[in-house]
This record gives sequence, C-alpha cells and structure tokens, in this order.
Amino acid sequence: QAQLVESGGGLVQAGGSLRLSCAYSGMLQIKNMGWYRQAPGNQRDMVATITTSGSTNYADSVKGRFTISRDNAQNTVYLEMNNLKPEDTGVYYCKAEPLYSMSYWGKGTLVTVSS
Repeated sequence: QAQLVESGGGLVQAGGSLRLSCAYSGMLQIKNMGWYRQAPGNQRDMVATITTSGSTNYADSVKGRFTISRDNAQNTVYLEMNNLKPEDTGVYYCKAEPLYSMSYWGKGTLVTVSS
C-alpha cells in the first residue's frame, strides 16, 4: 500500500529555515517526486519537483531559497527552505508520481512563518 509521510513543519520567524522530509513506501518505479503548498483559501500549487535522475523545477517564488533533494536508497524526499517569508505559510504536501500507476499524496505538514 502506497504511503507518504511528511514531517518537519512548524512555526518559524521570517528569515528562518526549515527542512521538510517525506518518507515514502509501497510504490515502484517512481518517476517524479514533488512538494506542493496550499495556503488557506487558495489552491494547491507546485513548489518544487525532482525527477529520478535529479532534475529539479521550482516555482518562481521560491527559486534561490528552497532546495529539493531525494535519497532514492532511503526512499525520502527533502525540501530545504531558507529565508522563509510569511507568504510561504501553508500546508506542504508531498506527491509521488509512479511510472505506471496513479499519483499519491501525503497528508501534509503545516508551515507557519510569522512576520
């Protein structure tokens, strides 16, 4: 059974840093992994994605501040977030895109950035 578990969220002051982790299991041949963010009242938007080979893509709003990485041996994806801003506040979700099946989502971890 596919499972993704996010961790690392919390309350941080503007300018601070957090590292999110997503441990995944129960899936074969994952093509892409990604982090998405949903602020209150807003839709869920892409923050960063990473392919199996390590190619990355970032939302313009986080370029230069966030870094996505994955450890395929440990089945874990990370999101290093630096210089956090209040507008980064939201629930951060991990998404897995297997090559031959549907995508899966974690339950999310809340990040709150105070000004």
